[in-house]
Amino acid sequence: MFSVTEVTTPRGILQYREENLTGLRCRISPDRLLRNIDQTLHIPVIPVGCPFCRNAVLEVTPTFPDGSRIQIGESVTFPNLYPFGEGHVVTVITREHFTETFSRQQIADALRGQTHALMPARIYASINMNFLPSAGASLLHPHMQGLAESRPSRIVEQYISASLAYRKNHMRSYWDAVCEDERASDRYLFGDEILWSAHAVPVGEREVRGILPIASIDKFEPYIDLLARGILEVLSLYRRLGTHAFNMSLFFDKAGEDNGFCAFCSLISRINPNPTSTSDSAFMERLHLEPVIMTLPEDLGKFYKKERK
Repeated sequence: MFSVTEVTTPRGILQYREENLTGLRCRISPDRLLRNIDQTLHIPVIPVGCPFCRNAVLEVTPTFPDGSRIQIGESVTFPNLYPFGEGHVVTVITREHFTETFSRQQIADALRGQTHALMPARIYASINMNFLPSAGASLLHPHMQGLAESRPSRIVEQYISASLAYRKNHMRSYWDAVCEDERASDRYLFGDEILWSAHAVPVGEREVRGILPIASIDKFEPYIDLLARGILEVLSLYRRLGTHAFNMSLFFDKAGEDNGFCAFCSLISRINPNPTSTSDSAFMERLHLEPVIMTLPEDLGKFYKKERK
């Protein structure tokens, strides 16, 4: 399912890895861990006027066209005020402004809120999370972000293409083959119905993937609680390794399609927040492989010409 090219350097080994069907590539340099760039967890000062705190979230956040927000347990879901997708929604997970650990119910309720908001579109959906500023979170208050778009992001497009090609060439599911390979490897972590393993060709530090036995978000409800348990298990692993910040993305195919695709949840660990670690790289850049840009190239050109006058 993937290839490894190992090179010996004066300081140790360097591996170049590539997924055979998608062409996704990474390089792994274990000796870089010796730099010890991760630091003790530093939580920024709690800001005044957080729009996601309970005294504000039901007053200042946008509503859906019918004037409603989706409330399930502690979670509150509403449209994103600054969207970068066709259907972009936010789910505030907890009443508390900050927590290092989540309950299964909190994660499950937030996933349900996202699902209820995204499912009516019946297009390519994803559920995402940036936790802490060093993972690209603009607000400390824990929240998820959902996208529903008419075209899948780059990574989903690659896996749909790979799934179709593999089924045509091998007359079986690509994802079944992946699960067999992972279950028999040192990368396997836990799970059966949802298999969790350290991904062989990671797109980020300590990437862990959970592969679901479904393709689209309209089939997701029966697996929400099980997925929430798996997510918490991975986050517990990260904390034991001394890292707290993370990105998460859960990818779905379009409802009604038969591309041989399996939904999967990917998590990567990020450097702990410290006074200099705010990041502009979040789930879109790291997991969807599509950067979100704020400046129009044309505006940059106009600004340059204006300043040169």
